[in-house]
Order: sequence, then C-alpha cells, then structure tokens
Amino acid sequence: MSDTALTLSAFLSRPAKTTSILPLSVRDLVLNFGETTVLRGLDLDLGPTGCTMVMGQNGSGKSLFLKLLHGLMQPTSGQIRWGENPAEKVTARQALVFQKPVLLRRSVAANIDFALKARGKERTRRDGILDHVGLLDKAGQPARLLSGGEAQRLALARALATDPEVLFLDEPTASLDPASVLMIERIVGDARARGVRIIFITHDIGQARRMADDVVFMHGGRIIEHSPASEFFPDPKSDVARDYLNGKLVV
Repeated sequence: MSDTALTLSAFLSRPAKTTSILPLSVRDLVLNFGETTVLRGLDLDLGPTGCTMVMGQNGSGKSLFLKLLHGLMQPTSGQIRWGENPAEKVTARQALVFQKPVLLRRSVAANIDFALKARGKERTRRDGILDHVGLLDKAGQPARLLSGGEAQRLALARALATDPEVLFLDEPTASLDPASVLMIERIVGDARARGVRIIFITHDIGQARRMADDVVFMHGGRIIEHSPASEFFPDPKSDVARDYLNGKLVV
C-alpha cells in the first residue's frame, strides 16, 4: 500500500442510519456442546467506538465468542443485544475476517464485486478499495495466486467494502511476515479512525499494545478481565492475565 493510496473515507461512506447497532451488551452468555460447557456466564459492555482486543490462550473461547456475537452460532442461554436492533438486521451491518482468508475462486476484482453486489453497493468503488489495500495492480489476477499477506488484505478489503459498522477480526495477522502485519494494522487503524468498531482477536501482545483501546482477557471459557489498555498492560488485575503477559504457561 503506497503513501498515495486512497484513504478509506475517500471511497467508503457508510450511509446514515437512524439507529446504530452499538453499544453492545452481553449478559450471562452460555454455550454448551452436549454436556460440556465451553463458554460460561459471559458479561460484556462495549461502547460505539474504538478497538477492543480479545486475548487469551488457545482454547479460552475467543473465536467461539466472536461467532456468537456475529450470529454464526446461537448461545445455549443468555443475551446478546446490539443497540435496539432486531437480530436479523444486525449481521448485515457487521463483517468478519478469519485467520485463514476465505476467498472466491475468481479474480481479485471479482471478489470485491461480489461483496459490493451482495450489499447493493456501487461497483465504481472497487478500484478505490483495491488501491487502498495495495492490490489494484493485481485486480485481474486469480485470487488463489495471491501470497498469504495479499490474500488477507483482499479478505479485509472485501469486508470493508460492505461498509460495516462493526468489524470482527479473528487473528488476521497470524503467520504473516512483519511487513504484511504492518499493512494489515494500517488498514484496520484507518477503518477505526473513520468510526468502524473493531473487535480483534490476537495472540500478539505487541500488536495488542499498539492497537488496543481496551482489552478483553478470556480464560477457561470466561471473561476474566475487561479494562482499558492503559490499565491492563501495566497492571493486569488477575494472576492468569499477568502470567500470560509475562510469557508463562497458563493452565
């Protein structure tokens, strides 16, 4: 992505909405798989702006929690409330990018066209967003030929092309080289600056320090801490979070 690439606000203009899907309120959320409880008693409140980093070791329930928030799974019990909106109207105003990009077996440009058409957006914005993520010169290339970092940038561009109010990111920079990580962080940071609410899972403590406004720390299917980043990193309130930040094995 060059310094001359368009800023996100130059070609994306989320239409005015009478009712935001934020804030988010989660109350006593439980998820069972058969006889096993994998998420238990989750409570969380998130405001309308900023970047929330969700942290914790593998198996703590982070990805399952994101899928519940995005409506890809239904909880066993509890409540997820997005503003005052009916559940069926929320998902279309959100986007999710996974750790492994899920791309159409079409050209780079066609991946963006598909997202724009699905949400009733103008195709004239396609080149702008591809330029923003540094992929305009690869517009006619099959998406399957992209490198790992390029593929993730395309997945992110496709998500942002839908003008989401909330963007979920599930370890989008895992296994990427430092240059690719930096590009993804710049794109996400630009989206945050123009008002997209970011909820971002990461294991990268350095990345979390760079990007977080607040941190949700999960362990054993529970939310152990939720606090501003300025408080969490220098002084976590729980032993398990402190051990995690210090690189100790957490059981």
